[in-house]
Amino acid sequence: MKNLPAAAAFSLVELTLAIGLAAFCLITVFALVPIAVLTNRNSTSETAAANIVALTVADLRAAGTASFMIGITIPTDPTSLPQFSPPNFVPCSGGQTSNTSQVRYFDAQGFVTASISSTPPSLYRLIVTFVKNTAATATTGAMYVNVKVTWPAAIDPCAVAPNGSVETFAALDRN
Repeated sequence: MKNLPAAAAFSLVELTLAIGLAAFCLITVFALVPIAVLTNRNSTSETAAANIVALTVADLRAAGTASFMIGITIPTDPTSLPQFSPPNFVPCSGGQTSNTSQVRYFDAQGFVTASISSTPPSLYRLIVTFVKNTAATATTGAMYVNVKVTWPAAIDPCAVAPNGSVETFAALDRN
């Protein structure tokens, strides 16, 4: 039988250090998994909300008096006050959603739902607020609209800070 040289094997101390180092690295990697899951969920929600905003703006641009897909009523006179909000409290006023805002709800697939408690459950809240254009006349001028999507849908974003939101401001050319 041949004798192996002493350098051909690991000592118990080397083996213990290697296992300890591997365990430390694995614990670090496993600690990052919940953060990665949360980041993935947030980015998925932001992407869905951005898609809802883009759908809403495109739907409003294509519509005449009411949007086809979402059912938002579009004011006809950009100077009329009852249908428009002043720019300084869009879309919130006094801790509540402005009474001139139109609210719709969306499920996880991006489809309009009837209410917060509908089946499938609503995950996103869309708030569309038409903003008064002070430079417009009854026949000319852009129509301003503030579009905001928040999640979860059950939380009024004007009263409590939501988990996330996406907001844009658009000008609709109605001339």
